[in-house]
Amino acid sequence: MTKKFDIAAHLKNDDDVREFLQEVANTGNTADLLHALNIATRAKGVTKIAKKAGVSRTSLYKSLAEDANPGFDTVNKIVHAMGYKLEIA
Repeated sequence: MTKKFDIAAHLKNDDDVREFLQEVANTGNTADLLHALNIATRAKGVTKIAKKAGVSRTSLYKSLAEDANPGFDTVNKIVHAMGYKLEIA
């Protein structure tokens, strides 16, 4: 049985997560960025990020689900809960 590759398991520290999110933001589309936020949230700990963002784990999972369409406020809360900020460069 082949084990599914999970990027979150390879994001070992804050720099890894930040670089991953930056790369996706620079090269991907909105769906790619939301998927990357899901991966980054799992890498940093869903419970921890949900608590810092002021939402439940369930709500966080729903916001970052594959077919979700979270509002900007939700995305911004998640990014800030990770310790990052959105920036226009």
